[in-house]
Amino acid sequence: MADPLHQFQIQKIVELPTVEVAGIPIDLSITNSVMAMIIGTGAVILFFLFATARTAIIPGRMQVMAEGLFGLIDDLAESIIGDEGRHFFPFIFTLFLFILSLNLVGMTTYFTATSQLAVTAALAVLTIGAVIVVGFARNGLGFFKLFVPSGVPWWILPLIVVIEIVSFLMRPITLSLRLFGNMVGGHIVMKVFAGFVVALAGLGIGGVVGAVLPLLSVVALTALEFLVAYLQAFVFAVLTCVYLNDVVNLGHH
Repeated sequence: MADPLHQFQIQKIVELPTVEVAGIPIDLSITNSVMAMIIGTGAVILFFLFATARTAIIPGRMQVMAEGLFGLIDDLAESIIGDEGRHFFPFIFTLFLFILSLNLVGMTTYFTATSQLAVTAALAVLTIGAVIVVGFARNGLGFFKLFVPSGVPWWILPLIVVIEIVSFLMRPITLSLRLFGNMVGGHIVMKVFAGFVVALAGLGIGGVVGAVLPLLSVVALTALEFLVAYLQAFVFAVLTCVYLNDVVNLGHH
């Protein structure tokens, strides 16, 4: 349990049979990662059910929080994508809330689902997949103009096209690694400092005094991690808006 990486181990909670889909075996067992996602999703649903159960002209605390989150992402989508940002609001808002809930569940319960690269990679691939679908649906083959910036001299254009293609292909990798790395790194540092507190406290009076500094560090890091949990969800939403803007407003690229 002193191992700072122990908290990221996948463990089965409910054993379920394995099924084959197109010859690929898929284990349907519920793991701690899946349970964390279920808890996060359920928490979001319950929050908005209670927040919107009784709307009032003078809103209560939960209604203020719900309207604040709604307005935050609505303004974000409109400011980056433009007038058509409202069309993509449900997708962006769902991504933001889902990631935020998983990050907060990891801070308050036993497991952080966003510390698993498989989870963050799935969200990144979903996002880039949506961008590609929207790009072809709105622009057809004109989608490939995304890789040919206007105003570039012809003699350097082939190099720029290659750079743009590589940059586009790197988007799901950077999206997934950014969220994964921040959540894993922060939780490891917290666990290491917490281990210092326990180790020093077992050394007697002098150790207890020496444990005060790492204890204060744990408190400060916990507050910072709550901020990071929100910021990483917000950054993911911002980048999703930026990538959608590239294909929605392709004529301005």
